[in-house]
Amino acid sequence: MMKQKLSLKGRALRYLSMREHSRIELVRKLSPYAEEAEEVEVVLNWLEASNFMSAERFSDSLVNRRSSRFGNQRILAELQTHQLDDVEIQRVKDNLSESELERALAVLHRKFPHAPVDFEERLKQSRFLQQRGFSGKSIQGAMRVEREDEAE
Repeated sequence: MMKQKLSLKGRALRYLSMREHSRIELVRKLSPYAEEAEEVEVVLNWLEASNFMSAERFSDSLVNRRSSRFGNQRILAELQTHQLDDVEIQRVKDNLSESELERALAVLHRKFPHAPVDFEERLKQSRFLQQRGFSGKSIQGAMRVEREDEAE
């Protein structure tokens, strides 16, 4: 028996059933299967109108997947690559800023369970958080908490 070819709408729904996708991702994934670019736009407009695809759900999903490992700067940079509107990015930024210090502490303690013993180790831990996209303020706060724990 031969497999039936999936329509663009079927492919899009299959992708969205696995995880939330941005409009840009779906354009990239569906374009090879479309005969004309307009077909993809029609399907994407239908998905948005039917509430199968949502920029808000996509951004919440991405933040949920990334927030346990990365800082605000890295998450927001990734959201910008998906060409979300400024209002959505600002909403996410406001929500993330409340928890950045706690997330930095969790990431730091998971990777480095012990406090730094010297300046080099302190720099190593700070650079680790910086590479993960945490702000300087959160890094300083996390490093201060680390030292206070050791003093007790």
